[in-house]
Amino acid sequence: MSTASVSLRPGAVLADLLPASRVRDIALVVGGAALTGLAAQIAVPVPGSPVPVTGQTFAALLVGTAFGARRGFLSLALYTLVGMAGVPWFAGGTSGAGGASFGYVLGMLLAATVVGALARRGGDRSVLRTAGLMVLGSAVIYAVGVPYLMAATGMSLGVAVAKGVVPFLIGDALKAALAMGALPAAWKLAGRRG
Repeated sequence: MSTASVSLRPGAVLADLLPASRVRDIALVVGGAALTGLAAQIAVPVPGSPVPVTGQTFAALLVGTAFGARRGFLSLALYTLVGMAGVPWFAGGTSGAGGASFGYVLGMLLAATVVGALARRGGDRSVLRTAGLMVLGSAVIYAVGVPYLMAATGMSLGVAVAKGVVPFLIGDALKAALAMGALPAAWKLAGRRG
């Protein structure tokens, strides 16, 4: 029986297409953290907001979806802990837990876990389901990031939403569109090989 046919079973995520081993899981976790750190360096300042537009939210949701809840959580936990320890791989080459945007990092940790759990239930196998995953993942990131932004800056809820959500909605839609094309296509390709 081939690896692809075994891993196309219900409850599989894309990472399960690789031969199972502890080395695979460690490599995925480290690779997911590194991908998120690299994607965070794609940072565009938003005028009037302490939160930049970055690629790290896309990376975090992609890692969670492709790796599953456990490996997605571990990847983002590693990313978070290493950044807190001083490695400058948060948005724009920053590190530490004190910045106004750190709540979004914590939200990504939770979002990767949530979308990973739903991907195990087939949430990434069709365009519509993947769209739902990306919307839910983004909502989880905002649900943690906005209150943290409020606490760190003293902004009211309305101002925090205006500066920490609204400017990012178009980018989130573009990231979701990329995922909506890539993830179901990867499953179709894997099905043809299995």
